[in-house]
Amino acid sequence: MGAACWGTALVVTALWLSGRGVQSLTASRPELLDSLGRLSGLVAADLLLIQVLLMARVPIIERSFGQDELARRHRLVGFWSFSLLLVHVVLITLGYASSARTGIVSEAWTLVTTYGGMLLAAAALVALSVVVVTSVRIARRKLRYESWHLLHLYAYVGVGLSVPHEIWTGADFQSSALARAYWWGSYALAAGAVAVYRVGLPLWRSLRHGITVSSVVRESPDVVTVHMRGRGLHRLPVQAGQFFIWRFLDGPGWSRGNPYSLSGAPRRDHVQITAKDLGDGSSRLAGLRPGTRVLIEGPYGRLTAPVGELGRVAMLACGIGVTPMKALLEDMDYAPGDASLVYRARSEPDLVFRAELDALAADRGVAVHYVVGHRRRGRPSWLPDGVDGLSDEMALHRLVPDLSTRDVFICGPNEWMEAAAAAARNLGVPDRQIHEERFTW
Repeated sequence: MGAACWGTALVVTALWLSGRGVQSLTASRPELLDSLGRLSGLVAADLLLIQVLLMARVPIIERSFGQDELARRHRLVGFWSFSLLLVHVVLITLGYASSARTGIVSEAWTLVTTYGGMLLAAAALVALSVVVVTSVRIARRKLRYESWHLLHLYAYVGVGLSVPHEIWTGADFQSSALARAYWWGSYALAAGAVAVYRVGLPLWRSLRHGITVSSVVRESPDVVTVHMRGRGLHRLPVQAGQFFIWRFLDGPGWSRGNPYSLSGAPRRDHVQITAKDLGDGSSRLAGLRPGTRVLIEGPYGRLTAPVGELGRVAMLACGIGVTPMKALLEDMDYAPGDASLVYRARSEPDLVFRAELDALAADRGVAVHYVVGHRRRGRPSWLPDGVDGLSDEMALHRLVPDLSTRDVFICGPNEWMEAAAAAARNLGVPDRQIHEERFTW
């Protein structure tokens, strides 16, 4: 993906050079500012389209990187795209003001109110600014997931509103047939990917399978399992450990989807998810009524059975992170003793699926270790508070002595996952054997 960013940036720069980019660098000061402003704007637009493609749920891209890595790269590309967009605005305004010998504020107003598409471009800048501000880590922590997700959709508004400005006043867009072909092709590719993979395919799968809620079962004080029925659900191209984006048509707020992993392999007419009440859309699950229609988007995720030939696995789960682990243990092919699960929870009542996990231990020889207690204070750790005299590595080695010979799956809260992964690496587990996927936003 980094190669794609650099490659398209080089193409854009080449198109800029073919439009007298080099000659303008040695021209007058206004022309120099204007030319550099055009280049920064072109690269910003190119990176913005790559952002759209990164999160368009294109299967080959999603399977190659995973949603957590795509989200990280999406944020990084977005930072550079928005920064270059601001540079574009400043340089173009300075160049025009220098040429017209007017003030910067006055020239900015003239540009917005008199040039074709500039009002829409200004609106696009506002929309993208909203996305960037609400994506800052501090702001994200204060926003509910649904609110952040809704605001993030303004990125599509920003992309759409910027197009008229580029067509009507973009000299590089109009400079040659090759430039027009590149930009029209890029916008068509991004729009097509969103239309097919974010809208068309999810809608087709939802209509084809006709999923509805059949029942809701409370697993613990704050965890529920939603059982759903549908047509041919075993044909869904999903693997144990993957997740879908779920939308329940139960009233206001239905359009805002939430990611939940399957808590069991789909059967011909049945599928289920298990989620914890985290104060956002997950709190609505307990109130779902039988017959509520469901829209799905996915499947996504790379927390699936390993491609390697080790044949031995260790699962490290915390809280509701046990959901994909249970599905993996039910689906994987392993010999008795070749699968271990270390399951961390706050208290005994919070041990979700205990009966099912004990059954896996009895029937298939899974070594299940329950580690119960509140979060350890003072430093990041996968161990609970009250475990004295043992480091993270020592405790994990006692539970799974041959950890380095296994594929290790990790799922839970971010800080817990980081501590568990660090302990595994310190015990000699190479990165290629560690499988994890984060559901942060």
